[in-house]
Order: sequence, then structure tokens, then C-alpha cells
Amino acid sequence: MRTTLNTPEATLPITFVENQTVKDGVTADIYTFDDDSSKDLAIVHVTKGYKTPLQRILKGTQTIEGYMNGNGTLTVTAQDGSVKTHTFAENSDSNPSTEIEVHIGELVQWSAETDLNFYEIREPPYEDGRFENIKED
Repeated sequence: MRTTLNTPEATLPITFVENQTVKDGVTADIYTFDDDSSKDLAIVHVTKGYKTPLQRILKGTQTIEGYMNGNGTLTVTAQDGSVKTHTFAENSDSNPSTEIEVHIGELVQWSAETDLNFYEIREPPYEDGRFENIKED
């Protein structure tokens, strides 16, 4: 269990709520922010060779995907169909920004080449219907 989250802007105090199994190879630890109830946090663990569900963002004020460690990619597909792939590798100088804001209507998916950890800050806090899982071929 963590008690803080290190972001590019600050170290934030957090409190563990529960662990959830998202799907095979993907689990999430859910946290609240001690000083800010307007958002919540999921720290997601993706096992080597697995992907998070392909999800469309349906609602929310802000969703931030933040790389923590491991090797893998975050693929973001905009509403116009353009695709951006952010590649992350541990101890690499070529990592993109560790935080990427994703927007309503976009598709997001993380893929792990090694065990991978990332965080997702959700404002307002997560509720069912925020994301839509998209069936993959």
C-alpha cells in the first residue's frame, strides 16, 4: 500500500480503498486523495504481455494517464481517428512526458512489454459509465 503519489508537479498524500481485478493480467489499486475529494486515483498493474481493456472515455472533467515504471505503450486514438502511441521504457531518456491527459471521446489502451505500472487520476472520482469497454477483434 502506498501513502503518496509522486507526480511531475507534487507528491500527493493518498489513502488505499480497495484492489480490483480489471481483467486477466490487469489489476487496479484504488485510492482517494487525502487533500482533494474532487478526484480519485487508480494505480494499475499490467502483467507482461497483457493489455488494459480498450476504453472510450465517455465522461469526466479530466482524466490523466501517468507512467510509473516498466516497459510498454499507451495508445490514444482521437475522435478523428488519428493515433498517438506513447512508448515508455524504464531508465530511458527518450520517455515522453510521464503524464498524458486524455479527453472525452478518445480511445485509450496500455500494453505491457514487461510488467508495467501506471496511474490514472480521475476528476470527478470514478463512477460506472465513465468508460466504455470496446470489443477488440
